[in-house]
Amino acid sequence: MRKDEIQRRVDEIRAERSELENHIIDEYRAGYIGRREFIRRGTVVGMSLPLVGFLASACGSGDDGSGDGGTPATQEDVEVKPGGTFRSGLQLPGSDLDPVIVNNQGALGTLGQSGEFLIYSDRDLTPVPRLAESWKPNADGSQWTFKIRQGVKFHNGDPMTTEDVAATFNLHADPDNGSNALSALTGVLSKGGAQARDESTVVFELDAPNGNFPFTTSSDNYNLIILPKGFDPESWSKTFMGTGPWKLEKYTPNVGVTYTKNPDYWDKSRQPLPDRNEIKYYEQEDAAILAIQGGEVDLLAQFSAVNGKALLTDPNINVIELRAAQHRQVHMRTDMEPFNDKRVRQAVALLLNRDNIVKGLLEEKADYGNDSPMAPVYKSTDKSVPQRKQDVERAKALLAEAGKENFSIELRTWRVFEVPQYAALIQNDLKAAGINVSLNITDAATYYGDAVYGKSPWLDSTFGITEYGHRGAPNVYLGAPLKSDGTWNSAHFKNKEYDALVTEYVAALDLQAQRTASKKIQEMLLDEVPIIFSYFYFYLTATKPDVGGMAVSAMGQVDVSQAGQTV
Repeated sequence: MRKDEIQRRVDEIRAERSELENHIIDEYRAGYIGRREFIRRGTVVGMSLPLVGFLASACGSGDDGSGDGGTPATQEDVEVKPGGTFRSGLQLPGSDLDPVIVNNQGALGTLGQSGEFLIYSDRDLTPVPRLAESWKPNADGSQWTFKIRQGVKFHNGDPMTTEDVAATFNLHADPDNGSNALSALTGVLSKGGAQARDESTVVFELDAPNGNFPFTTSSDNYNLIILPKGFDPESWSKTFMGTGPWKLEKYTPNVGVTYTKNPDYWDKSRQPLPDRNEIKYYEQEDAAILAIQGGEVDLLAQFSAVNGKALLTDPNINVIELRAAQHRQVHMRTDMEPFNDKRVRQAVALLLNRDNIVKGLLEEKADYGNDSPMAPVYKSTDKSVPQRKQDVERAKALLAEAGKENFSIELRTWRVFEVPQYAALIQNDLKAAGINVSLNITDAATYYGDAVYGKSPWLDSTFGITEYGHRGAPNVYLGAPLKSDGTWNSAHFKNKEYDALVTEYVAALDLQAQRTASKKIQEMLLDEVPIIFSYFYFYLTATKPDVGGMAVSAMGQVDVSQAGQTV
């Protein structure tokens, strides 16, 4: 097309778009955001990928790498042989595979095989349509309208309807059901807030404006696979009923799952290439690493840099590396001695040697954390906020001011990836100021307990380390562990000013407004330090060198529908 024709087409498009969409286009044209971030933000507010792709080419001059969510080489775009069995290794689920309550990587990786989401959050933090064809916010983002894909069937042949979609969300939004997804839905969507408007439309009436709501409906919110209306956990665990490309063949608790192809899968472009999909569970990471090295599995969904150093240099292993927002939170109970004095919390944060953690423990496969959930991978993170560094003398002075010198404290956590080693580094670093740390490291079930206040070492402990998986937007991190009413507020941090800042951030529909709120949040948390965020580690996946076609996300979703032996 000639330049005048391109401009005429752009003008026609802009005349039909909302004020918000045109604002994002203007941000891109002015150079405030790069091509990738423009594509990401355009799709978040409901512009289709073909449309936003055209506008990116017509209104810009190329990709500056902005918004890059990870290393490009993921082995997706290779030719593979159809047939055979593809074998994946996953972390052992910490609970029964009930979609309402699962909360770890092995469980979510399993749910995502037979189940599907309205949206898939890809490695570049871009929302991709799946069971939703499109979505649109109203003027302030307090209401979102989703168009639901037609012609989709559950594995038993029943059609998936908008009633199923609304029922799924209302199931998880009901506090009486104890859904793990309440971490994302509390204060966002209440029971009854999802309404089937007609045969193709679901409207979400939100509790407050939310500029990142599509991520709440996506694979980032891993419990929210679309379930049949009238979902029953006991019958579901025998069928893994969903709309995805794989149907359950056999599930053996604590061992693994085998799937066969779904012959009625709706997406003709993603029909499964392998005949069977086999998942093997591993409780110990060293066993999982030996499994990929010995050819027992074709793909190891995730491994840590500290325990998987051999994989990073093994010529017979390919490593997929994704920069991510996943991290470990070190909470300090703000309502209990000795951490009810923020000077003590500041001191602990200053005692940590983050260089030793990132460069030594994690082999530089991580970004530095600055004691807020605003990871460097997020474009809304304000990177002008100074990075906290180790300062032992300042830490000692703060402890002396607080009258909390030479105390003892128990640090609780569980055995997963590098966390025990991280706990030992914390223990050693705090010795420099006379703080004696004893370690209490258990299995996941013991540490998390019932995951409710009063029945969970995680939520009740004075000092603890908890894992948090990747999210395409930081809303869950900002709310669940830090807001006064947060469902996972292990620090028991209650600050009305902070709550208001999160509301401001969540409601923001454009990047500049998000970044303004983000800076205030970052500065406040640097001062208050209810939680230490010392690093955001990369998502590492290992594969055999003769397989390809896999798609992995930093959340832990593993799509092997197009995987197989390379040609």
